[in-house]
Amino acid sequence: VKHKILVLSGKGGVGKSTFSAHLAHGLAEDENTQIALLDIDICGPSIPKIMGLEGEQVIAVFQNSQNSYVEDNLGVMSVGFLLSSPDDAVIWRGPKKNGMIKQFLRDVDWGEIDYLIVDTPPGTSDEHLSVVHYLSAAHIDGAVVITTPQEISLQDVRKEINFCHKVKLPIIGVVENMSGFVCPKC
Repeated sequence: VKHKILVLSGKGGVGKSTFSAHLAHGLAEDENTQIALLDIDICGPSIPKIMGLEGEQVIAVFQNSQNSYVEDNLGVMSVGFLLSSPDDAVIWRGPKKNGMIKQFLRDVDWGEIDYLIVDTPPGTSDEHLSVVHYLSAAHIDGAVVITTPQEISLQDVRKEINFCHKVKLPIIGVVENMSGFVCPKC
């Protein structure tokens, strides 16, 4: 994997998964570039739905698995592919989530990849620490931090930025989603 980019935000519902999907599609426009989109939001995997892959299944033996491909050069992996229904709840403690992330990074046969885009859950806890730890030896290019203009979102995003500084994760940029929205009733 040549380039590793994490998509982060301290807040849920700000568009991390949508941004991750758009970034992956944008990079995949170059047919000579191989892209992997990894959804590590274990309890709320939305990438399969966003990418039009809901209901797809992946063989549980990762070493020989065929991750789902949107295009020939855009592969996707998510715990959502391992559930029997998109409505199934994933009720796991930290160690099991961390093990799944490690398995996604170590055991999925992505082949030669130019970009690994990692869609993360909101917050700064287990999943974030795990992915930074597991990828740190391989060098992470950086993080794109997603926010919305509301102060409650900005407050949580400041925490995410502090997380990035503490774990020495470079910030590539900050995206403010929904900044043009004006509530018609306000």
